[in-house]
Amino acid sequence: MKKRIILMTLIPAMFAAAGILILQAMPAKDKESSREIKPQKARVVEVAAAEQSTVSRRLELSGTVEAYRVARLASPAEGPVENISVREGDRVKAGEKLVLIGRKQGAKALIASLREELKKEKNELRRIRELVASQALAEEELDHAKATYENIKAQLIQARESAGDYTITAPWHGVVSRLEVKEGEFVAPRAVLMEMYDPDSLVIRAAVPERYAVAISPDMRVDIRLDAYPQKSVHGRITRIYPYLDDRMRTRTMEIVPDKPLDLLPGMFARLQMVLEEHDDAIMVPREAIVSTPQGESVFVVREGKAEQRGVETGIEEEKQIQILSGVGAGDKVVVAGNQKLKPGTVVRLAKGEQPEKGNSRNTTEPTAKQKGNAEGGQQ
Repeated sequence: MKKRIILMTLIPAMFAAAGILILQAMPAKDKESSREIKPQKARVVEVAAAEQSTVSRRLELSGTVEAYRVARLASPAEGPVENISVREGDRVKAGEKLVLIGRKQGAKALIASLREELKKEKNELRRIRELVASQALAEEELDHAKATYENIKAQLIQARESAGDYTITAPWHGVVSRLEVKEGEFVAPRAVLMEMYDPDSLVIRAAVPERYAVAISPDMRVDIRLDAYPQKSVHGRITRIYPYLDDRMRTRTMEIVPDKPLDLLPGMFARLQMVLEEHDDAIMVPREAIVSTPQGESVFVVREGKAEQRGVETGIEEEKQIQILSGVGAGDKVVVAGNQKLKPGTVVRLAKGEQPEKGNSRNTTEPTAKQKGNAEGGQQ
């Protein structure tokens, strides 16, 4: 009886031990297949295809219409302003009389004063000559008297020559832009009377930031839009570039002339745009695809249902697109949404409505056929 009880107790224990030995002897592959398959959960992302297109780097500036040939006419001597024959906006010809500075009245008084002084010095010279002849005075006194007499005589001659009125004339054909005096005012020498400009010298001046100072060149094409002609866009070219930077603003001045004649006025505001650099067949991706890392910029590309991280070199940014110089080819699907916390090798699933990558149309959340076969074999 006791033997039967002992056997009934040992037999189950022996079967259990045999089962453990069999499981230990099984290959690792069979062990894994016998486990329950837990598929990796896919990360939903949005992608966009890298495309080839033409991209350009543009510079947008503002400018002002200015004349480079300007004259500020001044008075050569003091006197009253007696006649102004022009006003602002008048077109004048070279040599045309513009302003008269009265000089006759003052000159007459000066001439009369110099005549009396010259007569006095003439008598003094005669008296000193007689005293020197009688040896009452030294010869040096006669030399001094002669010098004084000749000086007064020269002043009288100069006063007679400048006794007439001063007439200010136009140095060249132009337009009167500003009057600084009115008739009847008394002006001092070198006082500015008026300003004029040559309408043929009107250009558009713009200040180029130092960053682009060496990127511009003569004859470069420029798109011009003037606020005075809001519905009209014209083309022009750079005609002059100043050879230095403004030491205060750190800008370089350039001058632009429209290709077709326009009715320009000094002070007009202009909006300018020019192409500094242009590339055909550039690889472009949305700006959202770029991910900044400590190692540099990169993008995630969907490949065989997984996220592949690639380091890239970027170029020109245009609107919401950015040029990729290296790291991505045309047609590559780059992740544009859901890429901020994405890791390389993560299984991804395209957002609803997007086409999966060619050759990877199955749902990555389901087990593969091989996994199913292994699972069935493990269950048998």
